[in-house]
Amino acid sequence: MSSLHETAYPRLRSTITEKELNEYYTPTPEELSLIESEKKPILRFGFMLNLKLLQRLGYFVPLASAPPSIIAHVMDRIGIKRPLTLKQLKDYDRSGSRPRQQHILRDYLGIRSFASEDQPWLTDIAEKAAETKEMLADIINVMLEELVRNHYELPGFTVLKRIARSARNKVNEQCFRDICRDLTNDAKQKIDELLNPSDGAYGAWNTLKREPKKPGNKEVRSYLQHVHWLQVLGESLPDVDVPVVKYRQFALEARALTATEMARLKPNKRYALAVILVRQQHSKALDDVANLYIKMLRSMESTAQSALHQYILEHQKQIDALIAKFRDVLVAYDQHPEQTQKFAALDTVLGDEASSLIERCNQHIAYAGNNYYPFMLKSYRQKRALLLNSLDILDLQSTSSDTSTASLLVLLKSLRNSRTEFLSEESVDQAMPEAFDLSWLTEKWKKLIVSNESSEDSGKIFHRKYLELWLLLHIKQELSSGDLFIPFSAEFDDYREQLIDDETLDNELQKYSDQVEMPLTDAHEFTTNLKQQLADLAKGVDERFPENLHATIKDGKLSVSPIRSEQPQAELKKLDELITENLPEVSIIDILTDTEKWLGLHKHFGPLSGNEARIDEPEKRFITTLFCYGCNLGPVQTAKSVKNMSRKQIAWLNLRHASEDRLDRAITQVVNAYNKFDLPKYWGTGKHAAADGTMWDLYEQNLLTEYHIRYGKYGGIGYYHVSDTYIALFSHFIPCGVYEAVYILDGLMSNKSDIQPDTLHGDTQAQSYPVFGLSHLLGINLMPRIRNIQDLLLFRPDNRYRYKNIEALFAGSIDFKLIERHLRDMLRVVISIKKGKITASTILRRLGTYSRKNKLYMAFKELGKAVRTLFLLRYIDELELRKTIQSATNKSEEFNGFIKWLFFGGEGIIAENVRHEQRKIVKYNQLVANMVILYNVEKMTRVLKDLAGEDVVISKDLLNGLSPYRNSNINRFGDYNLDLEREVPPLDFGIKILEPEEP
Repeated sequence: MSSLHETAYPRLRSTITEKELNEYYTPTPEELSLIESEKKPILRFGFMLNLKLLQRLGYFVPLASAPPSIIAHVMDRIGIKRPLTLKQLKDYDRSGSRPRQQHILRDYLGIRSFASEDQPWLTDIAEKAAETKEMLADIINVMLEELVRNHYELPGFTVLKRIARSARNKVNEQCFRDICRDLTNDAKQKIDELLNPSDGAYGAWNTLKREPKKPGNKEVRSYLQHVHWLQVLGESLPDVDVPVVKYRQFALEARALTATEMARLKPNKRYALAVILVRQQHSKALDDVANLYIKMLRSMESTAQSALHQYILEHQKQIDALIAKFRDVLVAYDQHPEQTQKFAALDTVLGDEASSLIERCNQHIAYAGNNYYPFMLKSYRQKRALLLNSLDILDLQSTSSDTSTASLLVLLKSLRNSRTEFLSEESVDQAMPEAFDLSWLTEKWKKLIVSNESSEDSGKIFHRKYLELWLLLHIKQELSSGDLFIPFSAEFDDYREQLIDDETLDNELQKYSDQVEMPLTDAHEFTTNLKQQLADLAKGVDERFPENLHATIKDGKLSVSPIRSEQPQAELKKLDELITENLPEVSIIDILTDTEKWLGLHKHFGPLSGNEARIDEPEKRFITTLFCYGCNLGPVQTAKSVKNMSRKQIAWLNLRHASEDRLDRAITQVVNAYNKFDLPKYWGTGKHAAADGTMWDLYEQNLLTEYHIRYGKYGGIGYYHVSDTYIALFSHFIPCGVYEAVYILDGLMSNKSDIQPDTLHGDTQAQSYPVFGLSHLLGINLMPRIRNIQDLLLFRPDNRYRYKNIEALFAGSIDFKLIERHLRDMLRVVISIKKGKITASTILRRLGTYSRKNKLYMAFKELGKAVRTLFLLRYIDELELRKTIQSATNKSEEFNGFIKWLFFGGEGIIAENVRHEQRKIVKYNQLVANMVILYNVEKMTRVLKDLAGEDVVISKDLLNGLSPYRNSNINRFGDYNLDLEREVPPLDFGIKILEPEEP
């Protein structure tokens, strides 16, 4: 489904501003000379209006359908004093003069009429576009671009829509045929059994869509068996080679369909959709197993760290006793000069306790230096089989030529059936393709793994359990850093295969360099400029530091004075109260209804599959579904609150018509409407955005649901990008254990709205070097909130630089040679992100974990050191910069509170257990919040305009202090009356609260 408003097809709006009338509909002297030969006013007017509309739209429209404001403006500009009647306009539209004038206008503007013989050409364009695009609107936009480029008069929208739909169907059917061509009869039989099990098994098709449930050894074992079943099922199926956008759409369709509905499809489509869903579920299941493996080990580490902390508290007395005993030994030793007397004195002090004291010392040494690894053994005994089973399912492969990890994997598998406590060095070496290298171990691990009983004669003796534990943690590290990958996985696949090739990089590099205004084609020039920029800024900050009243250095530590929040002025408080008094009392349903009638958001939510008919009362169904999931009432409670709607009707649209992409498009439409109002311009420029996360409660039914230490409960993180104009641009729903900064750049890369920030503020997690480095090359100014600045280090351009006032803040220098050497590799990543080949979060997951093998990580780290040092120098030096960061991050925190207030149903707990449904609910909630913010701004604008007319003092400073996060006039509870017949005044973006200042 696609409607005209979703495309770039030109159309006339009902409200035209004075600026638009003067700019687009005022005839030039040359154009006025064209109508001199026409004697009748209606012909002169028809000629000129057709000309201006053709210039603006690219096609002709009946004069009678033109907006009255345009008709009046054109009549005035060509000197027609007497108004033309509607009958005269309709008579002209039916007359022979209209086609005559249209022919003249086409020749004048060099525009060709689109005829039937041109349709094959346009169909070919549509089919090429349909190979990489799935939405009809996107295909139509490509057609429009080609029509304009080739100077064609635009055909009717229904013509374009018909051609686009036909082209998409043809391309999709070819995709289905290509997939089915490689399907064997045995594979088809397996798919048929999924849809209609021959053994009477219930729900095989639903089993395919299974999600992991509540954590526990039994559930983990069951899920690993399910993944193995998917692997076996997938072995008989062909590889799928279709564009990513097609793959996602086909998978959405397959997931939405029941087994009965699948069986009714044409064979090619049925088998193709089944193959794609199996492939997608297998890929997702591999991600689940990898995440489960990482999560289990991370949980074991966390438990061990807590146990170590508890051990230290409980054994403090024992530690004190050991130190006291050691003091007595030293005193006895020191007080007796002769060797014989020394030993006698020591024997008196130690007595029979020597052996027990040694044992207690060894025990303490094992845990010294925050060594929590010994405490992992207890939980490891319980999780060993699950961890090894997980690795059996994951076909781990290396992304580099370093074979050490592959060799260690072989060793780990060889130990699976071993039950001995100790292993000889010889047996370990024999189990590996290459000898075990002790340099792989840190000192902490070496003390635990290598036994004290080792000797030069017998060789090294290894503790098997500690060795296994180290191997498992080492594999986790390698998997997290991207040094290992999982074939066919989505999240842990080899990211290098997603990067652009050399030819594409060469073609795009100069254009991208010009776009971000950096000399990226010359690595030496890039690093030289960056180094000089850092040297100049550091010198300037050092010289100005004595006059800096907001920063001091004491004992080598930097201290920055906090920014005092300004108390609200009395005038602002009074104005805010006046706005509240004049805002109408409404329910959330009323707000959603008004916003839907303004924007027609329901048009984004057609059937996921083209096999379904359009639903009845789409506006009502959309509003109810949005209210249900965006406010967390659930289908049952919503059906009780909203009359004449059943639970199934409410759930149907969510399951069969809604997807994350469609919710994002609706959000974008709301943001674009919001951005047209004057009031948000007083709150921000739209060039800044803040990224921040907030905790969402979940039930413990999901295998990957995590316990968040800071919040002290189970759940996930809603991660939002909020504009400095208060509207939320994008949202993610991510697990608690994930490093939030990984997703900080995705929001800006995915943002398709008219508000396009270039400066991004984040919380303290955004301070990592790779995030700074990647942000810089993407042309994004990263300016996170700084809370622990006294612990952050600055880096010199090179070791020759020294500073008079801020020398204590610097530690080391930046390896610009490494940046220069790997700049092209970094730019390959950046341009791949820009072209949508890979997401920023995918690469940051790889760069967020230290890796000695990954030179790309090292290069981004060095670049990040330089960029972060530049930012920190500015942060120290510029008070206004710190105020800007605080203002932006405060708005994002206020937004977090606002969305929680709107998510009032179900005690604020997301009850859904399926992850893609959880992600949709977070986006539903964001859409509801944005619609309420838009509604508030519209009402506030009208109220403020009325107050200004009543001589209430309203200044720019007062408007700056307002916020659209208002809820005192909104009723959340009770029965809701969904009234689509109620009159709703249209949006008026042209309302100005304050008159423009004289230039």
